[in-house]
Amino acid sequence: MVRNRTGTEAWWLPRAVVALRVRIFEKVNGDRVVTLPNATHGPEVFERVYAHPAANGRSEGAGLSDLFWYWLAPGPEVHQEHLEPGERYEDVAATTRRILAGNSADLTTAAARAVAGALDTLPGTRISLVRLRDLMMPAWAEFCYELVFQEPCPPRARDLITAHADDVITALKCTGLRHPRRRARLTTYLRDRVAAGHVPHRLPASLSMREQVHYLQGTFFNTAVVQLSEATAHVLLALAHHPRVQQRLAAAPEDDRYLTRVLDETMRLYPLFGIAHRITTGEIPLDETTVLPAGSVVCFSYPDYHATGYERPDVFDPDRWTRLTAKDVHHIPYGVAANRPCPAWRISPLVLRAAVREVLGRFRLDSTAAHTRSNPHRAPCLLIPRGLPAEPRRLNALRSFVRLRDGVEDVTRGVRQLVLGTVMVLHARRRRPAARYFAERRAGRCPVPHPGKENG
Repeated sequence: MVRNRTGTEAWWLPRAVVALRVRIFEKVNGDRVVTLPNATHGPEVFERVYAHPAANGRSEGAGLSDLFWYWLAPGPEVHQEHLEPGERYEDVAATTRRILAGNSADLTTAAARAVAGALDTLPGTRISLVRLRDLMMPAWAEFCYELVFQEPCPPRARDLITAHADDVITALKCTGLRHPRRRARLTTYLRDRVAAGHVPHRLPASLSMREQVHYLQGTFFNTAVVQLSEATAHVLLALAHHPRVQQRLAAAPEDDRYLTRVLDETMRLYPLFGIAHRITTGEIPLDETTVLPAGSVVCFSYPDYHATGYERPDVFDPDRWTRLTAKDVHHIPYGVAANRPCPAWRISPLVLRAAVREVLGRFRLDSTAAHTRSNPHRAPCLLIPRGLPAEPRRLNALRSFVRLRDGVEDVTRGVRQLVLGTVMVLHARRRRPAARYFAERRAGRCPVPHPGKENG
């Protein structure tokens, strides 16, 4: 009988389930879809098409938009990443830049303080087995709250934000269904704060108050919290798997250059975006004989792009960045400047460096769990307090437990993702939130959801 590294017999099942699930999602877009780069059109075409002015449609006209709107509700129509280009998008983007602006030292201090608060919940006298994403999410909830409200985050708000962000990313990864009522509790909280004038920033004037609430919820208390949590989990899990890199960082925590290389390599190998999709609003040439017509859905594959042009692209090697610069290689962790780059491109490296230093100052990291880009297991990891007397037998037992549990969960989670993903795909196709919104807007009707329900 053939066994995989975990000892479970059905080693083939997770891969087969993932392949089938991907096939289901591809069908959502229909026939007018192209994924770049591919066997015919390489990274240069990826770059040229991504930066083309006609690759600017965001939601209207793509079947995949219905699925993302369904997952991101409430308020996906005013989520910064899903707004169509125009005055409303520019208004929203300018607001986001203002909220994210700040002194680097103050941002670093705030991030370190939030992460320290999360680490304070762990015992300092024994090894802790944690899911890194779950550990970090409350910290980033507090950090983002302080960005928006410019005051310390109360526990109730932190818990509401964490529950909302966790529910969104769990649904996106198809490891659980959506819980609209859980999300609505944060909406109510934010609506009360906005109505009372408690947001010290000037919110987008082109949005109604309800839309302003959904903008804050989607941009800062969903995407920002989720992406920071995922990024921190990826870099810490990578360090857990590469003890020499971890030791070097722990020995010289102020070495910004090396820590930046570690972050660059983590984002190259485990990009936060798997696929970014755009809808063409005009013709775009792929080559001398092939033209993408208007209305095509283009899926830009970050993992495939980041794997081209590197020696040993599947190997985690921060030292490769001593010979490379991001502008000269295929590396776009925050997107491309010509097509909606991540607004947190400046703040993210600052606060991630602060988070890594705070963790490594207290703990040594160890994990036998698999590390994949999608990270559906939420990054199981052993946190070993520094100065704790060595306990090889206990550590080895815990490492074996993590390996065994990860293998079992890999199979059961794959089946769950297939079932729940299929359910949500079918539900989203039936409800058609994006298609319905744009159809009603073209008809001159502004779709306003019921006060107690999601728009999607």
